[in-house]
Amino acid sequence: MMVAGIGSRKGVSVEEVLAAIETALEAHGLATSALSALATAPLKKDEAAISAAGRALNLPVVIADDRVLRLASPGARSRCDLSQSRAGTPSVSEASALAVAGAGARLLGPRTVLGPVTCAIAISGDAP
Repeated sequence: MMVAGIGSRKGVSVEEVLAAIETALEAHGLATSALSALATAPLKKDEAAISAAGRALNLPVVIADDRVLRLASPGARSRCDLSQSRAGTPSVSEASALAVAGAGARLLGPRTVLGPVTCAIAISGDAP
């Protein structure tokens, strides 16, 4: 399972979210067809652009449980003080991707930052 974790500033556009996903995937030589889901943190559950990106890509948007998000946080490669204070994790995109990809998941690299959106790609522990 491959998951794109999304973090953003409030009020971003669906185009900005889709561009960040595409940029993150391209950095790893991947296409959107490789994704199984999008993921984000509970504080982003009402961010319309993230839901719209899921619909545009025909992918579920999974809201990572706060507890699981915190458990996944040590695997984050990036650090953002604002994310830590608001979401309880050093990187919403990285921790949510890891949390939703499941036990043994790993990041393919650090998050991609494209303007007001961050995107991190995680692969499940059972994937090659």
